[in-house]
Amino acid sequence: MKQKVKFKVCCIQNIHEAKLAINYGASAIGLVSAMPSGPGVIEDKLIKQIAAAVPPHIATVLLTSKTSVNEIVLQQKMLCANSIQICDRITDGSLSNLKKELPGIFIMQVIHVTGEVSVSEAITASEYVDALLLDSGNQTLPIKQLGGTGKVHNWLYSKKIVESVTIPVYLAGGLNAGNVADAINIVQPFGVDVCSGIRTNGLLDEKKLSAFAVEVEKQKSDN
Repeated sequence: MKQKVKFKVCCIQNIHEAKLAINYGASAIGLVSAMPSGPGVIEDKLIKQIAAAVPPHIATVLLTSKTSVNEIVLQQKMLCANSIQICDRITDGSLSNLKKELPGIFIMQVIHVTGEVSVSEAITASEYVDALLLDSGNQTLPIKQLGGTGKVHNWLYSKKIVESVTIPVYLAGGLNAGNVADAINIVQPFGVDVCSGIRTNGLLDEKKLSAFAVEVEKQKSDN
């Protein structure tokens, strides 16, 4: 049975942007903590303020580049977001450890879609998290790209991931009002994630946000 596709507005800069995104139908907002590269980073103090100002039924998603379970746990407890997006691979500890340490917190693992290897990585990660987010990026560069590239990746690999796992999958990477319908039709994700596609000069653009929300509202997904 087809259902409505949810959408997450990432790179939220302030409480006004958070409320604007929610008013246009976003079920989740992304709050970006320190990253090696990419847009949207805000101070921890502001992340905590925004998370506290949002209605509890909205997912406040803390984007973290940390790779240690202990550090991620401390960060979440300090900032009080109700969801965490792991933008890199955990190297100190494991996803299963993190899940045990943060009961009740929604955990989403980012998969940087580069090819067939990403499908295997997604299937493995899906056993230990609540959702996956498929993004464009490159963890092998000297300065890691962990998201926010504004680039589209090969959606056929994302489609294969969606078909191979049993948890919700969000699609990200270069989405905007002009391509999100095609993206949903091809990949059939549970939800979509947008940052640069609805911004002008780094600020949330209400016209672009509205157009994006309208396109998402028209679509249905099998997942």
